[in-house]
Amino acid sequence: MPPSQYTKLTLAERPTAGITPSTFKREVVPFDLKPSANQILVKSLYVSLDPAMRGWLDDKRSYIRPVQIGEVMRAGAIGQVVDAGPGSKFKPGDIVSGIFGWTEYGVFDDKIAEKIETQPGVEVLDYMGPLGLTGLTAYFGLLDVGKVKAGETLVVSGAAGATGSVVCQIGKKKGAKVYAIAGSQDKCDWLEKDIGVDKALNYKSPTFFQDFRKTVGFVDVYFDNVGGDILNFVLTRLKQKARIVLCGAISDYNNARPKGLSAYTNLIAQRAKIEGFIVFDYADRYAEALHEIGSWLKDGSLKRRFHIVQGLQNAPDALNLLFTGGNTGKLIVQVSNTPSKL
Repeated sequence: MPPSQYTKLTLAERPTAGITPSTFKREVVPFDLKPSANQILVKSLYVSLDPAMRGWLDDKRSYIRPVQIGEVMRAGAIGQVVDAGPGSKFKPGDIVSGIFGWTEYGVFDDKIAEKIETQPGVEVLDYMGPLGLTGLTAYFGLLDVGKVKAGETLVVSGAAGATGSVVCQIGKKKGAKVYAIAGSQDKCDWLEKDIGVDKALNYKSPTFFQDFRKTVGFVDVYFDNVGGDILNFVLTRLKQKARIVLCGAISDYNNARPKGLSAYTNLIAQRAKIEGFIVFDYADRYAEALHEIGSWLKDGSLKRRFHIVQGLQNAPDALNLLFTGGNTGKLIVQVSNTPSKL
Protein backbone atom coordinates (compact mmCIF):
# COMPACT_ATOMS: atom_id res chain seq x y z
CA MET A 1 0.00 0.00 0.00
CA PRO A 2 1.66 3.27 -1.10
CA PRO A 3 1.85 6.12 1.41
CA SER A 4 -0.32 9.21 1.08
CA GLN A 5 2.76 11.46 1.24
CA TYR A 6 6.53 11.32 1.30
CA THR A 7 9.49 13.48 2.34
CA LYS A 8 12.27 14.99 0.26
CA LEU A 9 15.07 17.43 1.07
CA THR A 10 15.72 20.22 -1.42
CA LEU A 11 18.40 22.89 -1.62
CA ALA A 12 17.03 26.12 -0.12
CA GLU A 13 20.14 28.33 -0.23
CA ARG A 14 23.80 28.04 -1.12
CA PRO A 15 26.04 27.88 1.95
CA THR A 16 28.96 30.26 2.18
CA ALA A 17 30.78 28.06 4.69
CA GLY A 18 29.42 25.04 6.55
CA ILE A 19 25.97 23.58 6.08
CA THR A 20 23.41 25.24 8.35
CA PRO A 21 19.77 24.50 9.26
CA SER A 22 18.65 26.86 6.48
CA THR A 23 20.70 25.21 3.71
CA PHE A 24 18.05 22.58 2.96
CA LYS A 25 14.27 22.55 3.06
CA ARG A 26 12.29 19.54 4.23
CA GLU A 27 9.25 19.08 2.00
CA VAL A 28 6.39 16.69 2.67
CA VAL A 29 4.47 16.24 -0.57
CA PRO A 30 1.49 14.17 -1.77
CA PHE A 31 2.38 10.75 -3.13
CA ASP A 32 1.49 10.93 -6.82
CA LEU A 33 4.40 9.03 -8.34
CA LYS A 34 3.90 6.62 -11.25
CA PRO A 35 6.65 5.26 -13.53
CA SER A 36 6.29 5.62 -17.29
CA ALA A 37 7.88 3.41 -19.94
CA ASN A 38 11.39 2.24 -19.01
CA GLN A 39 11.16 3.84 -15.59
CA ILE A 40 10.99 2.59 -12.02
CA LEU A 41 9.45 3.85 -8.79
CA VAL A 42 12.06 3.44 -6.05
CA LYS A 43 11.69 3.47 -2.27
CA SER A 44 14.95 4.70 -0.76
CA LEU A 45 16.62 2.49 1.84
CA TYR A 46 20.01 4.19 2.28
CA VAL A 47 21.65 7.36 1.00
CA SER A 48 25.36 7.97 0.80
CA LEU A 49 27.10 10.97 2.35
CA ASP A 50 30.35 12.01 0.68
CA PRO A 51 32.65 15.06 0.93
CA ALA A 52 32.15 15.86 -2.76
CA MET A 53 28.51 16.69 -2.02
CA ARG A 54 29.59 19.93 -0.37
CA GLY A 55 31.17 21.04 -3.66
CA TRP A 56 27.94 20.28 -5.54
CA LEU A 57 26.25 23.07 -3.58
CA ASP A 58 28.53 25.79 -4.97
CA ASP A 59 27.40 27.58 -8.11
CA LYS A 60 30.69 27.36 -9.98
CA ARG A 61 32.35 25.51 -12.84
CA SER A 62 33.16 21.93 -11.91
CA TYR A 63 33.07 18.36 -13.21
CA ILE A 64 29.31 18.14 -12.59
CA ARG A 65 26.43 20.60 -12.71
CA PRO A 66 25.75 22.15 -9.29
CA VAL A 67 22.54 21.26 -7.49
CA GLN A 68 20.02 23.99 -8.25
CA ILE A 69 17.91 25.85 -5.71
CA GLY A 70 14.70 23.89 -5.20
CA GLU A 71 16.13 20.62 -6.47
CA VAL A 72 16.32 17.41 -4.43
CA MET A 73 19.83 17.12 -3.03
CA ARG A 74 21.91 14.87 -5.23
CA ALA A 75 23.24 11.70 -3.56
CA GLY A 76 23.99 8.11 -4.29
CA ALA A 77 21.41 5.75 -2.85
CA ILE A 78 20.26 2.17 -2.53
CA GLY A 79 16.57 1.47 -2.85
CA GLN A 80 13.91 -1.08 -3.60
CA VAL A 81 11.80 -1.07 -6.76
CA VAL A 82 8.15 -0.58 -5.80
CA ASP A 83 6.71 -0.40 -9.31
CA ALA A 84 8.08 -0.73 -12.83
CA GLY A 85 6.77 0.96 -15.95
CA PRO A 86 6.14 -0.76 -19.31
CA GLY A 87 9.33 -2.17 -20.82
CA SER A 88 11.41 -1.71 -17.67
CA LYS A 89 14.24 -4.19 -17.15
CA PHE A 90 13.49 -4.19 -13.42
CA LYS A 91 10.69 -5.74 -11.40
CA PRO A 92 9.11 -4.90 -8.04
CA GLY A 93 11.30 -6.08 -5.18
CA ASP A 94 14.60 -5.58 -6.98
CA ILE A 95 17.30 -3.83 -4.95
CA VAL A 96 18.97 -1.12 -7.02
CA SER A 97 21.59 1.61 -6.67
CA GLY A 98 21.78 4.99 -8.39
CA ILE A 99 21.94 8.74 -7.94
CA PHE A 100 18.44 8.94 -6.42
CA GLY A 101 19.03 11.83 -4.03
CA TRP A 102 17.64 12.82 -0.65
CA THR A 103 14.08 11.60 -1.11
CA GLU A 104 12.04 8.78 0.35
CA TYR A 105 10.54 7.90 -3.06
CA GLY A 106 11.28 8.83 -6.65
CA VAL A 107 10.70 7.88 -10.26
CA PHE A 108 13.86 7.26 -12.28
CA ASP A 109 14.88 6.10 -15.74
CA ASP A 110 16.11 2.51 -15.94
CA LYS A 111 19.43 3.71 -17.35
CA ILE A 112 20.53 5.43 -14.12
CA ALA A 113 19.91 2.38 -11.92
CA GLU A 114 21.95 -0.79 -11.37
CA LYS A 115 20.54 -3.97 -9.89
CA ILE A 116 22.38 -5.20 -6.81
CA GLU A 117 23.05 -8.92 -6.61
CA THR A 118 24.63 -9.77 -3.27
CA GLN A 119 27.33 -12.44 -3.19
CA PRO A 120 28.99 -14.51 -0.45
CA GLY A 121 31.12 -12.26 1.72
CA VAL A 122 29.43 -9.13 0.38
CA GLU A 123 26.63 -7.14 2.02
CA VAL A 124 24.33 -4.64 0.40
CA LEU A 125 26.06 -1.66 2.06
CA ASP A 126 29.30 -2.63 0.34
CA TYR A 127 27.76 -1.16 -2.81
CA MET A 128 28.06 2.23 -1.11
CA GLY A 129 31.54 1.48 0.21
CA PRO A 130 34.23 -0.75 -1.33
CA LEU A 131 32.03 -1.70 -4.30
CA GLY A 132 30.70 1.84 -4.74
CA LEU A 133 32.27 5.10 -5.85
CA THR A 134 34.42 5.34 -2.72
CA GLY A 135 36.10 2.00 -3.41
CA LEU A 136 36.50 2.81 -7.08
CA THR A 137 38.03 6.16 -6.18
CA ALA A 138 40.54 4.45 -3.90
CA TYR A 139 41.43 1.84 -6.50
CA PHE A 140 42.00 4.06 -9.52
CA GLY A 141 43.42 6.95 -7.54
CA LEU A 142 46.12 4.83 -5.93
CA LEU A 143 46.92 2.45 -8.77
CA ASP A 144 46.35 4.57 -11.88
CA VAL A 145 47.25 8.06 -10.63
CA GLY A 146 49.56 7.23 -7.72
CA LYS A 147 51.10 4.21 -9.46
CA VAL A 148 52.19 2.83 -6.10
CA LYS A 149 54.85 0.09 -6.21
CA ALA A 150 56.04 -2.55 -3.77
CA GLY A 151 58.55 -1.18 -1.29
CA GLU A 152 57.45 2.45 -1.66
CA THR A 153 56.33 4.72 1.17
CA LEU A 154 52.63 5.60 0.94
CA VAL A 155 50.98 8.21 3.16
CA VAL A 156 47.19 8.54 3.27
CA SER A 157 45.32 11.47 4.82
CA GLY A 158 41.70 11.13 5.89
CA ALA A 159 42.72 7.51 6.34
CA ALA A 160 39.83 6.50 8.61
CA GLY A 161 37.24 7.58 6.04
CA ALA A 162 35.50 5.45 3.44
CA THR A 163 38.02 6.06 0.66
CA GLY A 164 41.14 6.44 2.78
CA SER A 165 40.69 3.16 4.63
CA VAL A 166 40.41 1.28 1.32
CA VAL A 167 43.47 3.10 -0.06
CA CYS A 168 45.48 1.96 2.96
CA GLN A 169 44.53 -1.66 2.40
CA ILE A 170 45.19 -1.63 -1.33
CA GLY A 171 48.58 -0.08 -0.61
CA LYS A 172 49.44 -2.93 1.76
CA LYS A 173 48.23 -5.50 -0.76
CA LYS A 174 50.55 -3.98 -3.36
CA GLY A 175 53.53 -4.18 -1.02
CA ALA A 176 53.90 -0.56 0.05
CA LYS A 177 54.80 0.66 3.52
CA VAL A 178 51.63 2.49 4.58
CA TYR A 179 51.37 5.42 6.97
CA ALA A 180 47.91 6.72 7.86
CA ILE A 181 46.88 10.16 9.09
CA ALA A 182 43.69 10.51 11.16
CA GLY A 183 42.23 12.84 13.77
CA SER A 184 41.81 10.77 16.95
CA GLN A 185 43.54 8.03 18.89
CA ASP A 186 40.56 5.72 18.41
CA LYS A 187 40.84 6.11 14.63
CA CYS A 188 44.59 5.53 14.75
CA ASP A 189 44.08 2.38 16.82
CA TRP A 190 41.50 1.07 14.33
CA LEU A 191 43.82 1.79 11.40
CA GLU A 192 46.71 -0.05 13.00
CA LYS A 193 44.88 -2.99 14.58
CA ASP A 194 42.10 -3.67 12.07
CA ILE A 195 43.12 -2.06 8.78
CA GLY A 196 46.75 -3.08 9.20
CA VAL A 197 48.73 0.08 8.39
CA ASP A 198 52.35 0.21 9.48
CA LYS A 199 51.76 3.30 11.59
CA ALA A 200 48.92 5.79 12.11
CA LEU A 201 49.62 9.38 13.12
CA ASN A 202 47.15 11.69 14.89
CA TYR A 203 47.35 15.08 13.17
CA LYS A 204 45.86 16.73 16.26
CA SER A 205 48.83 15.67 18.35
CA PRO A 206 51.12 18.60 19.29
CA THR A 207 54.06 16.52 18.06
CA PHE A 208 52.48 15.46 14.75
CA PHE A 209 54.97 17.16 12.43
CA GLN A 210 57.90 15.94 14.50
CA ASP A 211 56.44 12.43 14.59
CA PHE A 212 55.96 12.48 10.82
CA ARG A 213 59.58 13.46 10.18
CA LYS A 214 60.87 10.80 12.55
CA THR A 215 58.54 7.95 11.59
CA VAL A 216 57.77 8.46 7.92
CA GLY A 217 60.78 10.34 6.64
CA PHE A 218 60.15 11.04 2.97
CA VAL A 219 57.24 10.04 0.77
CA ASP A 220 56.87 8.26 -2.59
CA VAL A 221 53.08 8.52 -2.85
CA TYR A 222 50.75 10.81 -0.92
CA PHE A 223 47.02 10.09 -1.30
CA ASP A 224 45.44 13.33 -0.17
CA ASN A 225 41.85 13.65 1.01
CA VAL A 226 42.19 16.80 3.13
CA GLY A 227 44.39 19.47 1.50
CA GLY A 228 45.35 22.47 3.62
CA ASP A 229 48.25 22.56 6.06
CA ILE A 230 48.97 18.83 5.91
CA LEU A 231 49.29 18.87 2.12
CA ASN A 232 51.56 21.91 2.39
CA PHE A 233 53.73 20.05 4.92
CA VAL A 234 53.93 16.84 2.87
CA LEU A 235 55.14 18.92 -0.07
CA THR A 236 58.32 19.44 1.98
CA ARG A 237 58.76 15.67 2.52
CA LEU A 238 58.79 14.36 -1.05
CA LYS A 239 61.23 11.90 -2.54
CA GLN A 240 62.38 12.34 -6.12
CA LYS A 241 59.64 11.40 -8.59
CA ALA A 242 57.02 11.39 -5.81
CA ARG A 243 53.35 11.41 -6.78
CA ILE A 244 50.62 13.30 -4.93
CA VAL A 245 47.11 12.01 -5.66
CA LEU A 246 44.74 14.93 -5.16
CA CYS A 247 41.49 13.18 -4.29
CA GLY A 248 39.80 15.68 -1.96
CA ALA A 249 40.25 18.74 0.23
CA ILE A 250 37.86 18.39 3.16
CA SER A 251 39.78 20.99 5.17
CA ASP A 252 38.93 23.63 2.57
CA TYR A 253 35.48 22.75 1.21
CA ASN A 254 33.79 25.02 3.74
CA ASN A 255 36.26 27.89 3.27
CA ALA A 256 35.14 30.66 0.95
CA ARG A 257 38.78 31.47 0.23
CA PRO A 258 41.30 28.66 0.86
CA LYS A 259 44.70 30.05 1.78
CA GLY A 260 46.60 27.98 -0.77
CA LEU A 261 50.00 26.30 -0.79
CA SER A 262 53.42 27.82 -0.14
CA ALA A 263 55.67 24.75 -0.47
CA TYR A 264 54.75 23.80 -4.04
CA THR A 265 58.20 24.66 -5.44
CA ASN A 266 59.44 21.37 -3.95
CA LEU A 267 57.60 19.71 -6.83
CA ILE A 268 60.25 21.24 -9.10
CA ALA A 269 63.25 20.31 -6.97
CA GLN A 270 62.07 16.70 -6.49
CA ARG A 271 60.76 16.26 -10.06
CA ALA A 272 57.48 15.29 -8.43
CA LYS A 273 53.90 15.63 -9.59
CA ILE A 274 50.52 16.47 -8.12
CA GLU A 275 47.47 15.27 -10.04
CA GLY A 276 43.75 15.57 -9.50
CA PHE A 277 41.28 13.03 -10.86
CA ILE A 278 37.57 12.24 -11.02
CA VAL A 279 36.44 8.63 -10.67
CA PHE A 280 33.74 9.05 -13.34
CA ASP A 281 36.55 9.21 -15.93
CA TYR A 282 37.23 5.51 -15.28
CA ALA A 283 33.68 4.31 -15.93
CA ASP A 284 34.75 1.98 -18.74
CA ARG A 285 37.12 0.21 -16.31
CA TYR A 286 34.80 -0.14 -13.31
CA ALA A 287 34.34 -3.87 -13.94
CA GLU A 288 38.11 -4.43 -13.63
CA ALA A 289 38.24 -2.75 -10.24
CA LEU A 290 35.02 -4.32 -8.93
CA HIS A 291 36.27 -7.79 -9.79
CA GLU A 292 39.47 -7.36 -7.75
CA ILE A 293 37.84 -5.52 -4.84
CA GLY A 294 35.05 -8.10 -4.79
CA SER A 295 37.58 -10.92 -4.53
CA TRP A 296 39.13 -9.24 -1.44
CA LEU A 297 35.73 -8.94 0.19
CA LYS A 298 34.91 -12.57 -0.52
CA ASP A 299 38.14 -13.85 0.99
CA GLY A 300 37.71 -11.59 4.02
CA SER A 301 40.95 -9.69 3.54
CA LEU A 302 39.38 -6.26 2.94
CA LYS A 303 38.00 -4.66 6.10
CA ARG A 304 35.36 -1.94 6.22
CA ARG A 305 33.27 -0.04 8.72
CA PHE A 306 29.93 1.75 8.29
CA HIS A 307 28.74 4.75 10.29
CA ILE A 308 24.94 4.74 9.96
CA VAL A 309 22.72 7.68 10.87
CA GLN A 310 18.98 7.05 11.19
CA GLY A 311 16.41 9.16 9.35
CA LEU A 312 16.48 11.22 6.15
CA GLN A 313 15.75 14.38 8.16
CA ASN A 314 19.16 13.99 9.79
CA ALA A 315 21.11 13.92 6.52
CA PRO A 316 22.13 17.63 6.56
CA ASP A 317 23.58 17.47 10.08
CA ALA A 318 25.22 14.13 9.30
CA LEU A 319 26.91 15.56 6.20
CA ASN A 320 28.79 17.99 8.44
CA LEU A 321 30.37 15.02 10.27
CA LEU A 322 32.62 14.57 7.25
CA PHE A 323 34.21 17.95 7.91
CA THR A 324 34.48 17.71 11.69
CA GLY A 325 35.97 14.22 11.84
CA GLY A 326 32.83 12.79 13.41
CA ASN A 327 32.71 9.60 11.36
CA THR A 328 34.85 6.50 10.99
CA GLY A 329 34.43 4.52 7.78
CA LYS A 330 31.63 5.00 5.28
CA LEU A 331 28.96 7.52 6.36
CA ILE A 332 25.41 6.51 5.42
CA VAL A 333 21.88 7.59 6.28
CA GLN A 334 19.27 4.86 6.67
CA VAL A 335 16.07 6.23 5.17
CA SER A 336 13.68 3.34 5.80
CA ASN A 337 13.59 -0.19 7.13
CA THR A 338 15.34 -2.68 4.91
CA PRO A 339 13.68 -5.80 3.51
CA SER A 340 14.24 -8.86 5.65
CA LYS A 341 16.20 -10.59 2.88
CA LEU A 342 18.96 -7.99 3.26
